Amino acid sequence: MSTSPGKIILVDGPSSSGKSTLAKALQDALTEPFWHYSIDHIFAAGCLPMSRMRSGEFEWSQMREAFFDGFHRTLPALADAGNNLIVEHIIETREWMVRLLGLLGHFDVFTVGLRCTLPELERREAARGDRPAGDAKRDFETLQGLCLYDLEVDSTQPLNENVERVIQSWAGRQSPCAFERMRHSPKS
Repeated sequence: MSTSPGKIILVDGPSSSGKSTLAKALQDALTEPFWHYSIDHIFAAGCLPMSRMRSGEFEWSQMREAFFDGFHRTLPALADAGNNLIVEHIIETREWMVRLLGLLGHFDVFTVGLRCTLPELERREAARGDRPAGDAKRDFETLQGLCLYDLEVDSTQPLNENVERVIQSWAGRQSPCAFERMRHSPKS
């Protein structure tokens, strides 16, 4: 059976910027079925030995590189099988971006940058209580310029307006998209 490859909407932004909220709302609004896929889902599913990590028996720092490499490698496998994906991610390094460009180069990838002010990120991070203090600030300061976007949205704006903007921009996307431009950039 021949399957068309899935399409990918890649939502990138700092911790606590609202990636999960936007991804879930997009999943509910898009006219085609899309998976909502993120590292938070892998953590929540119990795939990692969290109790042994918390006890110090296993160190996250020793597992982190392989974890993210595996996460990145699952994306083309899922899309190759014909699954449309809304991937929420924090693209932390140029190396990760280069890896994603190589892995996803032959897919239809639409990139969305999700932004808001640092004070708002810090307020959300504190209100959540499930992230280490300072993650949002670190992401805010280090993520600038790692990725080109087809669309940037401000998560302090109404969710329904952001969803509509993403859907309209995605439906009207033209080649070369931001992902293609990054692939052919001398920096990548």
